[in-house]
Amino acid sequence: MSSMPEYQEDDRRLLSHEETMNLIQKAQCGDVEAKEILVRKNIALVKSLVKKFLNRGHDYEDLLQLGSIGLIKAIQNYDPTYNVRFSTYAVPMIMGEIKRFLRDDGMIKVSRSLKELVSKAAVAREHLKASLGRDPSIQELSEEIGTTPEEIVYAMDAVRTPASIYDVIYEDEDSPILLIDKISEESSETEEAMDRVTIKDLLSKLDKRERTIIIMRYFRDRTQSEIADVLGISQVQVSRIEKKVLTKMREMM
Repeated sequence: MSSMPEYQEDDRRLLSHEETMNLIQKAQCGDVEAKEILVRKNIALVKSLVKKFLNRGHDYEDLLQLGSIGLIKAIQNYDPTYNVRFSTYAVPMIMGEIKRFLRDDGMIKVSRSLKELVSKAAVAREHLKASLGRDPSIQELSEEIGTTPEEIVYAMDAVRTPASIYDVIYEDEDSPILLIDKISEESSETEEAMDRVTIKDLLSKLDKRERTIIIMRYFRDRTQSEIADVLGISQVQVSRIEKKVLTKMREMM
């Protein structure tokens, strides 16, 4: 892959919403420095998403580069009228860039041996189906052709053609249901997942005590007095820190 600038996480000051919008506007007008600041400020988000795609035969740095490309595309295409946080908008752009590469790379590099294994499995499946009177299991297929179930599953997955979002998954007279319709039904789950990623990213930018207070207060339902006892400080201090942190998190969003 072509080399990209190495972004350093050396600037710990958080950007407010107004600063982020201002930098995006400048970056979209060709300001290179503004774009680099936005990438540096959001590289932690890219890294958290890249971790979901590790152990698939690709280097971490390659995937980080792809995620950074997705982030840059998000900077270029973001529109404040979308009425969503920039980080929320950026998540599917980053993941989409990585997924597109993994999908296309898999389609191009499917080896001949994998294709032959899938062909052998198809022939064996028809033979076993006729003799058993039912579809054979993966285990039965593997025993028939002398390989492991894992190798069969891997080979079948490697040669599978990606589905189009406009594929018909069910058809009832003149009312076909497309894959995109199903995706739309699950959009709320996707939004919840994006929010979880955003919250995780925000928490990672807090110091240890701030993070502890927010987690105990809002994820473990502890009172301010209980948190004060755990941390060895007063309830008034917990209250002040909590308010300060919530304000900081709102600015980051």
